Amino acid sequence: MTTFDLEYKKLLFQVYNQGFEEMNQRTGLKTKILLGADLNLDMKNFPLLTLRKIPTQLFVAEQIWYLQGEKDLVFFQNFSKAWNMFAEDDNTVDSSYGYRWRNFFHRDQVQSLINMFEKDPSSRQGVVVTWDPNTDGLDGEAKKNVPCVPIWIANVVNGKLNFHVIFRSNDIILGLPHDVAGFALLLNILAQRLNLEPGHLHYSISHLHIYENQYKHCEEILARFNPHTEIKLNLPENTFQRAMDKDLSVVTEIISNFDYQYNPLGSLGKIPIAL
Repeated sequence: MTTFDLEYKKLLFQVYNQGFEEMNQRTGLKTKILLGADLNLDMKNFPLLTLRKIPTQLFVAEQIWYLQGEKDLVFFQNFSKAWNMFAEDDNTVDSSYGYRWRNFFHRDQVQSLINMFEKDPSSRQGVVVTWDPNTDGLDGEAKKNVPCVPIWIANVVNGKLNFHVIFRSNDIILGLPHDVAGFALLLNILAQRLNLEPGHLHYSISHLHIYENQYKHCEEILARFNPHTEIKLNLPENTFQRAMDKDLSVVTEIISNFDYQYNPLGSLGKIPIAL
């Protein structure tokens, strides 16, 4: 199995067998919960789960869309309708990560991050915020969606770009494999833009969980084995700028990179999502 498959199964086993089970009031479903979970992944291999199929077009298009800083869904909808459920009547999503990173706080945090590392690669101030403390969470008004990633932090060490991504909440069956792949792709894109090597993705989850209507899927994944070789990412040149230019073909080129080497195991059937 790939390194990521092994790490994923280890974490899944922990949640399913050692997690605390309680009823979630919002969803009306029992959940098994592990608090303070971590993955530390070396980007010499790409962490794309092979124990079930992960839709590559979804996380690739999402990250390219995020980099554009848009809240309008038009670009992303060329590849997926996954964000439609959170859209307003004007086809925008205020909680879009990219919009929060590049426009929402009246500062382009991504470009500022690039500028900072070009001037001082040793800086320890590479903090990018998604969470808006004025309106998100706590006792604020309910929203269609609030960011699961309040903050991520970038550092350059030994000529390599590293991320620490902090999730307030993550569903290990549906959400985590998709999100890990997405942030691994983002790390690689920014490393390419900065002429650095990709280093490590440290992925921290405050509240990692499995919903009761996913228990059978969890049991099947834990029983699976896939003798898959490690997956490598070969980014097209100038991926960052092509994302900014809203070049649809950069998405398809990155997807093609995975298609020829990605051989996941068969479907688990429809996996229910809890919103």
